[in-house]
Amino acid sequence: MAGVLRAERVWVEASRGLRIDQFGRLLRAVRARGGDGCGWGRPWRLPLAERVLLVAVYYRTNLTMRQLAPLFGVSPATVCRVIQRLGPLLALEPVRAPQDAIERLWIVDGTLIPVRDGTVGTSSRNYRFSANVQVIVDADTRLVVAAARLVPGTTADAKAWRDSRLAEQCQGVTVLGDGACINIGLIVPHRKRPGRPLLKGEKEDNAAHRKVRARVEHVIGRMKNYKILRDCRQRGDGLHHAVQAGACMHNLALAA
Repeated sequence: MAGVLRAERVWVEASRGLRIDQFGRLLRAVRARGGDGCGWGRPWRLPLAERVLLVAVYYRTNLTMRQLAPLFGVSPATVCRVIQRLGPLLALEPVRAPQDAIERLWIVDGTLIPVRDGTVGTSSRNYRFSANVQVIVDADTRLVVAAARLVPGTTADAKAWRDSRLAEQCQGVTVLGDGACINIGLIVPHRKRPGRPLLKGEKEDNAAHRKVRARVEHVIGRMKNYKILRDCRQRGDGLHHAVQAGACMHNLALAA
């Protein structure tokens, strides 16, 4: 059975949202991480470039494996094996605090991602089974610095931050959070106390804080262009791999 999609410019740029040179960088990263396999055993039906394209299209469109199979000319079982094999290899590169950390500004925010797996999601304030994911973004470049592992959607952002160990990657860097992230070492807006209205300077500080912190919300919205982050059918670590891959491909599209 012949497939429709091939790792060519017309299909890569139409179905992925990345230019062909950006897709080439993604392909080289997957190959460097061992995407070609160990070199023995039954060979894959598709070359590595088309397998990477398959995983990227899956994350982008959230099509089922039965829908993807005829597009690439393989069986649904092969689609499943390709996603399970290559999904973890599209992960975001770990980032440590830079040399000029004292001059950098990072922003953290949590987002709810609907999931079908009841073991990682809980009924949340969006009225769906969801998981909470903490994301750190560089305020200057809008690049994703790190994304934490999933916690249940009912987990408060402050607890999710403490449990994520992301603070270890932020040594020496100023990190902005929202009003829910109090007493965890982040820069948060001034809070209005009963009987004590905010002063004029505090209101101006909060306005500046909101303006800068909106950048992380814009980045998370861009990441959710990968529709798997709007309704994830993956189980276990599948959503974590999808978040990491979405962040990686967002960075590739933005940095090139």
